[in-house]
Amino acid sequence: MVGRLVAVVGYDNAELLDIACVTTSLDMANGFGKPRTPYEVVVVSPGQHPITCRPGLVLQSSQALEKLTGPIDTLIVSGGLGFAEAAANPLIVAHVQRLAAISRRVASVCTGAGILAAAGLLDGKRVTTHWRFARSLASKHPAIEVDPHPIFIRDGKIATAAGITSALDLTLAFIEEDHGVELARMVARMLVTYLQRPGNQAQMSMFMAAPPPEHHVVRRVIDHINADLPGNLDTAALAEFAGVTPRHLTRLFLTHVGQPPGRFIREARTAAAAHLLVTTSLPLPDVASRCGLGSVETLRQAFLRRYGIPPSRYRAVHKA
Repeated sequence: MVGRLVAVVGYDNAELLDIACVTTSLDMANGFGKPRTPYEVVVVSPGQHPITCRPGLVLQSSQALEKLTGPIDTLIVSGGLGFAEAAANPLIVAHVQRLAAISRRVASVCTGAGILAAAGLLDGKRVTTHWRFARSLASKHPAIEVDPHPIFIRDGKIATAAGITSALDLTLAFIEEDHGVELARMVARMLVTYLQRPGNQAQMSMFMAAPPPEHHVVRRVIDHINADLPGNLDTAALAEFAGVTPRHLTRLFLTHVGQPPGRFIREARTAAAAHLLVTTSLPLPDVASRCGLGSVETLRQAFLRRYGIPPSRYRAVHKA
């Protein structure tokens, strides 16, 4: 039977692991599971030029990006330090747009989200990328909702993975979706990895704590927010506290934090609630009250939005 065509897009200075995590996992699925519709994996690049990866390793491309035709089951754009140049390359962007239109699924790994964004494929979507590049992606593409916390996110036919080894988790999720949990579990065992970290699992939290913003007004407002999460933290009240107009405060947050004050506060309150759920036995109404979320329903909606699971489930999964 005809296989599932999976096209992995590479370019100069792409990350080899971003590519290999996908291609190796799918090859193992073919070899060990012998599915009725196996994966046909091709690595494509502009002009079929070899893909130079750090630290000087060269990967041969299977086909020219511009000559690939559909139908395509899954289009995956890899990340890497060369993503900015790739996102600024009209040929790459145009062909990613073209191929996405004839693909059942479209995905990115790590900074590959920047290329999908340049192609206009992420507008109005909730996406993730490597924590280090999340703020830059949100700043450059305000029509995208960038969530730096999960290891991968599915929004319709678009999937975005956080970075490097999270490509394993996303690919295992694809294998399970296509061929069932038993084959995904078999591949995970061969890879000696988890089956599979849920997409809502956080990127390593020790990396998520960004350094305080350099701008003194923004830093002062953030300190005020963190010290009084249950308080009145609407933009007008914060602007009055900071001695600036609400519009100017919003501009400052967008510039120095990468998101407006309201979203920052919602994330700060949700993160504080997650910490209380894991470290205390407080009932949900008390957790919601202490973190400024007000009601259990508001708490539940915040957790579903950020983690994809309700707070009670989050506590059960993460509590030691």
